[in-house]
Amino acid sequence: MSRVSVLVAAYNAERYLPQCLDSLLAQTHTDVQVVCVDDASTDATPAILADYARRDPRVVVTTLRENGGQAHARNVGLALADGDYICMLDSDDWMSADALERAAEVLDTCADTDSVLFQVVEVYDDHERRYPLPSFSRMSGAEAFEASLTWRLHGLYMVRAAIHKACPYDETSRSYSDDNTTRIHYLRSRHVRQCEGIYYYRQHGASVTHGVTVGRFDYLRANESMLRQMREAGVEDRLISVYERVRWLNLIDVYMFYFKYRNRLTAAECRYGLSEMRRVWTGIDTRRLPMRLRLKPGYMPLRPWWLFRAQGEVYFSLRKWLGKLL
Repeated sequence: MSRVSVLVAAYNAERYLPQCLDSLLAQTHTDVQVVCVDDASTDATPAILADYARRDPRVVVTTLRENGGQAHARNVGLALADGDYICMLDSDDWMSADALERAAEVLDTCADTDSVLFQVVEVYDDHERRYPLPSFSRMSGAEAFEASLTWRLHGLYMVRAAIHKACPYDETSRSYSDDNTTRIHYLRSRHVRQCEGIYYYRQHGASVTHGVTVGRFDYLRANESMLRQMREAGVEDRLISVYERVRWLNLIDVYMFYFKYRNRLTAAECRYGLSEMRRVWTGIDTRRLPMRLRLKPGYMPLRPWWLFRAQGEVYFSLRKWLGKLL
């Protein structure tokens, strides 16, 4: 057994994968298992992983025959993880040399703590930005769960293996639903703390969350899954209202994506996106939305569907026009 297992799901990751793996193998905490899952890559990713596995026995590699998405790949890796603590590292990201040591140290010394957040530095082409975590020494799991609903707490952390094994990644959709698992892990934790280890989160247009693909509509289905899990967990009713607001804002955001990029999607993809948005628009309990949002131009929960769409078209057309003027 290892003290820490790190899950690395890799799909066509040849450009950044060496930096990712090098950062893990150079950790000051050396009792680590690096579980790499090749998600049916078509580039040099399999060869890179095989080379690292030959050179370092801490690297464990498995290859999927069909691409199943990040959540599925991580769950395959989770089944192989033997560490007391588990975290993930995306194949285009990397960690500071002391990241695993700092997080494991908190879990070792704080018996009442089950999840430990890394400090996150978002890395852009021309600058870096530190994720603005609130100042806290310890949160209850319920407090951390609530903070994560609006991403006051991010989703990059180390968790005790028992919780992760009991709550694997949500595979409801190919993209985004793995975020739900973060929140459930916080909810299942007794306490959540943070450490000074750094997770470097690369921001680029080729990533799953930034690409112009039909997969962007998965965000809505992932949100539905989160709401369902919240109800099953019996969370406070006020948190359901908080999350309905989140779902509504995400619906508006996805409509903006559709407005901006529909000319880059196929006709079938556009029809699918509209059908997903309409289904979610129907299902959100808009009575739970705060009044300031219900009266905000571009965000109003108008009925019927054609009127809601007309609002979106006018609102985003005006934003586009004003953007050109400014």
